[in-house]
Amino acid sequence: MNFIDEHRDRFGGVEPICRVLTEHECKIAPSTYYAHHKRRAAPSARTVRDADLKERISEVFAANYRVYGARKIWRELNRQGHAVARCTVERLMRELGIAGVVRGKKVITTLPGGQARRAPDLVERDFVADSPNRCWVADFTHVKTWAGVVYVAFVVDTYSRRIVGWSAATVKETVFVLDALEMAIWQRDREQHPIQPGELIHHSDAGSQLGLNRS
Repeated sequence: MNFIDEHRDRFGGVEPICRVLTEHECKIAPSTYYAHHKRRAAPSARTVRDADLKERISEVFAANYRVYGARKIWRELNRQGHAVARCTVERLMRELGIAGVVRGKKVITTLPGGQARRAPDLVERDFVADSPNRCWVADFTHVKTWAGVVYVAFVVDTYSRRIVGWSAATVKETVFVLDALEMAIWQRDREQHPIQPGELIHHSDAGSQLGLNRS
């Protein structure tokens, strides 16, 4: 087919070339050539759809200060009535060479305890309590803000699933975790639910900030 494309003008068109090729036992009918040429020239339905979606993706990306990633662009396209799979948006964004902005580095909240001896698991993974002030679990997480990362520690009473103490700070140090525990103790005393010695187990993970399980 490429030979015909290259020499059709020189030898007076497609038909004369096909006749010569047929004489040399290389049978190619002119209709076969034209059908092949038409299929090659016409883009597939997927190609047409991809081209349309690429244009819309570029518009959404530009309209949102070039910070939107695949997930947000996918949601915006569907809100506009363009039903498209998220994986398709990801593929087309790769082909376009665009990507959303990643805000900062991944934040790690739990750090290994290092030299400290790991506290024993006093509840043995059984977090069901039959009354208040029997089992508290503690953890902390982070929240990204425009001003930076804020760490939030909290203590939950497993009986009611209520947060009985919390604390926030811009640094992940042990003191701010202990502040949440102290708030929980103060809160219970204020509500006239005093903690009886030996009845409460405070359970946390094994990180250096939270590695304390006490009764």
